[in-house]
Amino acid sequence: MQSILVIDDEINICTLLSTILGKEGYHVEYSLSGANALKMMKERSFDLVFCDYRLKDKEIDGSMIARKVSEEHPSTSVIIMTGYPDVRIAIQLIKSGISDYVSKPFNAGQLVLLAKKTLMRQQTAAASTPSLPSNFPPAAPAPHPVVKKAPVNTFIYGDSRASKDLHEQIRLIASTDYSVIIMGETGTGKESVAHLIHSQSKRKDKPFIAIDCGCLSRELGSSELFGHEKGAFTGAIAAKTGAFVEANGGTLFLDEIGNLTHDVQTTLLRAIQERLVRAVGSTQEIRVDIRIIVASNEDLQQNVLTGKFREDLYYRLNEFTVNVPPLRERQEDMPLFTQLFKQMVEQELSKTCGDFQEELLEALYRYPWPGNIRELKNVIRRLCLLAGSGEIISCRHLPEEMQEKALAPVAVQEAPFDHNVNLKEASRLAEYNKIISVLQKVRYNKSAAARAMNIDRKTLYNKLQSLNILL
Repeated sequence: MQSILVIDDEINICTLLSTILGKEGYHVEYSLSGANALKMMKERSFDLVFCDYRLKDKEIDGSMIARKVSEEHPSTSVIIMTGYPDVRIAIQLIKSGISDYVSKPFNAGQLVLLAKKTLMRQQTAAASTPSLPSNFPPAAPAPHPVVKKAPVNTFIYGDSRASKDLHEQIRLIASTDYSVIIMGETGTGKESVAHLIHSQSKRKDKPFIAIDCGCLSRELGSSELFGHEKGAFTGAIAAKTGAFVEANGGTLFLDEIGNLTHDVQTTLLRAIQERLVRAVGSTQEIRVDIRIIVASNEDLQQNVLTGKFREDLYYRLNEFTVNVPPLRERQEDMPLFTQLFKQMVEQELSKTCGDFQEELLEALYRYPWPGNIRELKNVIRRLCLLAGSGEIISCRHLPEEMQEKALAPVAVQEAPFDHNVNLKEASRLAEYNKIISVLQKVRYNKSAAARAMNIDRKTLYNKLQSLNILL
């Protein structure tokens, strides 16, 4: 049975979490003080800690608890709870080693999902940790969770033209050893594409190591990438194996590569060119055989022009570029994505939801999805969580911030008929006006419009696209 420790100076919070998580089959204990919690963790181990950020103990808060757990119990995950959300504090906490950060007030379903997700990620990481040769020195605990061992990654193949083009690019590049730059907006699934390239390559049985360069400071960058020797700098209490050596034989994925400092970019360039790495504080060079895949949501070419990114490093990495299309350019895939995400969430929640309401589906298709597939997944999670078992999932379950954009009426003007156009253009205008007329009658419900015109929904979407009707 997996064990959870709750640390909060409010007894009602401790009791609530103990009851909620206990019903899910976890062994739950709690402490009303940070000092007592640290004592409890010395006496027995826990898989997960929920800790309030502001504790009444003198000189002990959630940040200190997270650091202690990271140093003394590296296999334990920490989730910080706070009633005073602050982005700067969240970033500091993530760097200190926490797994997640949740704001109060929260609901039962949210906490259960968070606990399950964190513990599942923990188990997956432990199962996929590659074994190192016996002569490697023990690695120091990471100062923050930058290196993510390859999780079980599910990639959903779409049917749209944009999706098929993407899959063809992946198929072509996967069998090579080319370095790849994956470009795409936030939430489009760039890491999933990197996993897919690795899984179809000749290195698929070797490690896949992912680094979030957005979390790498100037001081930690070289250590995380190339490792360090014991005593190499203040806080280096033990030797650490870098990501290049961990990925030896396999693939190293560097996410948000544009965030690296110039100093780290320079060291990275040499390592990629020579395939030799030297740990910080060491005089010994280690030869590595790895494939490099990087990703960015910024225009790296523009960063080169502004001097933010080294030109020689860019050309070294850019042996092939894969562009991941945003969700708004893959509307034909929406029915597939929504149904598959719903099935995944139902399995995750161990419940069966009803069908999506037609009005809700239309709202999902109309919404611009600035957060792309990641945002869609989170919205489907919310919809399935709020809907009762077997209940039809409706628009009332949408987040408030989505409803205004997704449910707003769309004003579409009918195109004027010009008698001087040729027969082909006249046919096109007549088709345009017919579709607009039907859409207005059914209040822009695309499913109802397709039925009224005796065509399927996919055909209607193709018509809307070819006639440049934007809903």
